[in-house]
Amino acid sequence: MAAKGAKIFKTKCSQCHTIEAGGAHKQGPNLHGLFGRQSGQAGGYSYSEANKKSGIIWGEDTLFDYLLAPKKYIKGTKMVFAGIKKPKERNELIAYMKEASA
Repeated sequence: MAAKGAKIFKTKCSQCHTIEAGGAHKQGPNLHGLFGRQSGQAGGYSYSEANKKSGIIWGEDTLFDYLLAPKKYIKGTKMVFAGIKKPKERNELIAYMKEASA
């Protein structure tokens, strides 16, 4: 599942995010260490107030909902990604992200 998720990350996420330890922030923040972290807390990235104040703790369940429609999940986020409609693709992406960001 994570292998399919790696392809999804490469095509849908990597233009704005890195996930490896010490990776650079791009248009979006580096996602290493995302699981268990509160939204808007990666050091050195300028988050929207909406993201900083949302209080979301990132886990499989919150990412699953967020990745469906980021702008609906955190109103006021500056993430311009439309979302991933297919549940299977979201699960594959989350499996990859969990493995790659640990």
